Amino acid sequence: MIYTVTFNPSLDYIVSVRDFKLGITNRTSDERILPGGKGIDVSTVLKNLGIDNTALGFVSGFTGDEIVRRLENMGVKNGFIRLENGFSRINLKLKSTDGTEINGQGPVISKENVELLMERLSQLKDGDVLFLSGSIPAGMDDDAYKNIMELLKGRDIKIVVDATKELLVKSLPYGPFLIKPNNYELGEIFGVRLTTRSSVIPYAKKLQNMGARNVLVSMAGEGAVLVSDDGRVIDAPAPEGKLINGVGAGDSMVAGFMAGYLARHDYNHAFCMGVASGSASAFSENLATKEEIEKVYKTIVLEEKV
Repeated sequence: MIYTVTFNPSLDYIVSVRDFKLGITNRTSDERILPGGKGIDVSTVLKNLGIDNTALGFVSGFTGDEIVRRLENMGVKNGFIRLENGFSRINLKLKSTDGTEINGQGPVISKENVELLMERLSQLKDGDVLFLSGSIPAGMDDDAYKNIMELLKGRDIKIVVDATKELLVKSLPYGPFLIKPNNYELGEIFGVRLTTRSSVIPYAKKLQNMGARNVLVSMAGEGAVLVSDDGRVIDAPAPEGKLINGVGAGDSMVAGFMAGYLARHDYNHAFCMGVASGSASAFSENLATKEEIEKVYKTIVLEEKV
């Protein structure tokens, strides 16, 4: 079974406003409400590709109920723990004003709540896949992913970590199957600036030497690079297309990569599926559909370095 974890999910209220002005009443020209959070994005794209999965994490209040309802309507299984305090956050995304966002805080997650999640995760079995995506809410320490991986140590579970800084670095000794920093995050870890596909390779290999099996580096318009656990380096320029919505593109990439790997156990196919899924979401108003991903997949040109 495939599981995703989203500690602090949201309802994303996405609006467009023509000629937005401060200090007056503005009216929307377009609006959508979607369940949000990096793990939830992964669950959505996996389901769009026809892959069953269970979303884990915490929800609370009427917004939490709506997150669960929308996911269940999409066919994503619900494994969320319901909290008694507060309500799951609402994130306002103002599309027409250069990506302006106002993100909510979300409920307080207690140590007892975390223990309930750990108990649920302890039931994972050999052969399962677990996605750990996104930041940790206030009140939780940055050992959360490390603690989960320690709990599951020794089991044949493929763990995907899509996180930044200490969350990512602390997971490396536990051998995650896949990590996906972008070039800015990778550079931030090592105190360097990385702008080309060739420049990220030695630093991706350093993360591999620190414990990661496969390192997938996303680079927006520059493309992507994979340093795989069979010793290869595969890269590709970004597919051609019009950027419409970059939100969720990275989450789509890790979902697509794992979907491709689980289907064929072939890194070329997995990499192409990852690039296609990330790009297809970036070219769409919503997270990519299977048909959109397949269309972009056909345009990808692989390059392999020794």
